[in-house]
Amino acid sequence: MLLAILASTVIISLVSLVGLFLMGEHVKRWLHYLIAFAAGTLLAVSFFDLIPEALHELEESLGFHAADGLLFVLIGIVLFFLIERFIHWHHCGKEDCEGKPAGLLILTGDFVHNFLDGLLIAGAYLLDFRTGVLATISIIAHEIPQEIGDYSVLLHAGYPRRRALLLNFYSALSAIAGGAIGYFLLHSLGSIIPFVVAVTAGGFIYIALADIVPALHRHDKEERVLVTETLIFLATMAAFYFLLGMASHAH
Repeated sequence: MLLAILASTVIISLVSLVGLFLMGEHVKRWLHYLIAFAAGTLLAVSFFDLIPEALHELEESLGFHAADGLLFVLIGIVLFFLIERFIHWHHCGKEDCEGKPAGLLILTGDFVHNFLDGLLIAGAYLLDFRTGVLATISIIAHEIPQEIGDYSVLLHAGYPRRRALLLNFYSALSAIAGGAIGYFLLHSLGSIIPFVVAVTAGGFIYIALADIVPALHRHDKEERVLVTETLIFLATMAAFYFLLGMASHAH
């Protein structure tokens, strides 16, 4: 299980090097569709796998009523909201952050974010191997457009391409540390794993609805792109619904 966690976090860290393969104007053409896929994946994995798994474990193993378990999903949403709010308050004050060179902020935020991703992956794997794999896929789905965005911000802040890629990669390595620490911490405190997974689902829902879906509503795109984004978003959730449904019956 530890090897699976470390392998997943290494893959997530390598996603930070996506700038090597996606340079130039064609990045913008594909980024819209990656964002739609990421939003659909985060929501589908949260509602069709993480939340049902966490509620089942809470009810069967710990005697929690399912409705009470949903409180921890809400805690996850609020927690991620407060983290994002703190970052904005701490770095922006009363000024508008839009358009500011934010290289250091991006690197700091990415370091913390990837460390938390590692913890979340560890908790998901310790709950169930399939849940860990799906959580990894979900994180990768939203990491790809995020890392492209982070890389773009670093370039805008004046970092050379090579240095921007390396710094982005170094900050992403914190996912491995998060996964290892999460494994040993959560392994010895197995009863808290369902709570961690429920909070994780809340975090995924917040990221999807607060950070990713708003990008889909930008109207400075062709109608064809808007329609394709919508179809990818819906098709992704439908595909996960049927795939997870078949997997759960097999499981």
